[in-house]
Amino acid sequence: MRLRPAALLSTLALAAVALAGCSGEPAPESSPDASASAAPTDLCGAALPSGASAEAVTVDGEPGSKPTISLDGPLEITTPERAVVVEGDGEKIELGQNIDYALAVFDAASGEELQSMGFDDAPALPEPVAMNSGTAQLFGCATIGSRIVATVPGSGEQQPAAIYVLDLLGNDTPATAWGEPQEPVEGQPTVELAENGEPTITLPDAEPPAETQVTTLKQGDGATVESGDGVLVQYTGVKWSDGSVFDSSWSRGAAAPMSTQGVVAGFQKALEGQKVGSQVLVTMPPADAYGAQAGHELEKETLTFVIDILAAAHSAQPAQ
Repeated sequence: MRLRPAALLSTLALAAVALAGCSGEPAPESSPDASASAAPTDLCGAALPSGASAEAVTVDGEPGSKPTISLDGPLEITTPERAVVVEGDGEKIELGQNIDYALAVFDAASGEELQSMGFDDAPALPEPVAMNSGTAQLFGCATIGSRIVATVPGSGEQQPAAIYVLDLLGNDTPATAWGEPQEPVEGQPTVELAENGEPTITLPDAEPPAETQVTTLKQGDGATVESGDGVLVQYTGVKWSDGSVFDSSWSRGAAAPMSTQGVVAGFQKALEGQKVGSQVLVTMPPADAYGAQAGHELEKETLTFVIDILAAAHSAQPAQ
């Protein structure tokens, strides 16, 4: 089960990846531009190239405060570009970190603000840094405290060319749940954690439950996850039929951003009402998983997940 990212930044990252491959000869999936002969192996090499459009944007304001921009005229953007306009004095970001950021989006023709998130004490969902996600192209190996401008070509009337001003604010979000361990529940699947926090799930020799069961393994101390929130999670899922892992954020090397309303019902039940920092065990019958999706490979499967809830944030709102 690959769960769709909810963060606006993920949309930008995916757009940059797709458009970078349209500027000439086909490029490798994680290559920053069409001229690259091989996929980059580090964050510095993965960064989008700078260019005239990104460098033509004048940004006012300090990183962390909501920016304004000025343009000499409408930008002509043919390929995605990136420029670090303020270099922060923090440490360089690394693969697997969860980056706190703020983002403002502007129309490339008029300079009008279209949307913003992460400013004015309204934190955005942290963004995981993964080489294969597109975030590597935007962040590169920039330092915490940096301000980055990215310019992305349009794609039809519904997606005009845009300017993104991105502030890298911090990397303090843990990679695993930090809550207080709770007493195990007899008869539930058992969970063993590796040194890095990755869970191994052992299922009991019993019939699967007829209804979704949610058990808190670690009780977090953060905000309560509400319906419709974006969340950042680590998770592993196994099939009750044979105990095999069918999906895991751990195997991709980064946490997964998603919306509580963009997942199957059993996963939603496991998230909403929990506190950030919690680790949750959930077992869901097909009716709360993929039972309604005829022909799905997991249609008849009872599924068990271990979920680490690392962060939560309300959805971004368009500029007023």
